Amino acid sequence: MKFSTFGFLGGQAVSSIRRNGLMSLASIGIVAVSLFLLGTFLMMALNANMMATAIETDVEIAVLLDSNASAAQVQSVSDDVSALGEVINVTHIAKDQALDSMEMRFGEEHDLLQSLGGINPLPDSLIVKVREPRLVGEVADTIGRFNFVDKVRYGQGWVEQLFAVLDWVRWLGAGVVVLLSLAAVFLIAITVRLTVFARKDEIAIMKYVGATNWFIRLPFFVEGLLLGTFGSLLAGIGLYFGYSQLVGYVAATVNFVPMITDMGYLLNILVYLLAGGALLGACGSAVSVRKFLKV
Repeated sequence: MKFSTFGFLGGQAVSSIRRNGLMSLASIGIVAVSLFLLGTFLMMALNANMMATAIETDVEIAVLLDSNASAAQVQSVSDDVSALGEVINVTHIAKDQALDSMEMRFGEEHDLLQSLGGINPLPDSLIVKVREPRLVGEVADTIGRFNFVDKVRYGQGWVEQLFAVLDWVRWLGAGVVVLLSLAAVFLIAITVRLTVFARKDEIAIMKYVGATNWFIRLPFFVEGLLLGTFGSLLAGIGLYFGYSQLVGYVAATVNFVPMITDMGYLLNILVYLLAGGALLGACGSAVSVRKFLKV
């Protein structure tokens, strides 16, 4: 097929969009709304996963050492804990440092050491971060068997419940995204079929005068491609500016909430939405017009 023929068919597609303006606008609108909702819930799911990961990484083990352990013994325990394969960081908190932190909580006007008779009852401790938070229980049990370790605390019981809730949040987010993806595909496919159905007489006339199937199908393919692209662009623009405003608001009001702030990450998602919308529009038109080619 000559390049001029492609140009002609492309021009036909553009003319058809203008001629069927109301239906074209409806198609673009449905594509835009469907993909905007899909993109919105996708970003919500990704941010929920990021928040869950941040909560998991905050899980740590507090190791309380024997109050009679010497400095050398404390260092030995710290070295043994650091040598564990699942441990990524060990922070030693000396007993004096722990007392200073407690005094800061109660206020400088309280002299805790004097109140305690000049004796610091707090032990040296280790704060342990693990590579895989879900193994915190196993690592805590291992550390608890070390010499000069008095107690090991990591929130046993509620940590397991926390992980169960976070798993539920992740699965719920993934499920919603999958359902919205299917709904978006369904809505776009139905819209394209209705658009093609409204022009079945035009297809029949072209077929009767001798036009080939590809000559008939290609303008619809290009038209669907353009409608899908326009709708995807509208969804992408709305999602980009809407999410940008949300990130700015969260940063200014509740900046402790972790969010995806890398707009390059969002742009990658928008590229996929754009490609998906264009592909759905093009393929939907090409497939829908096929049933009207048998006359």
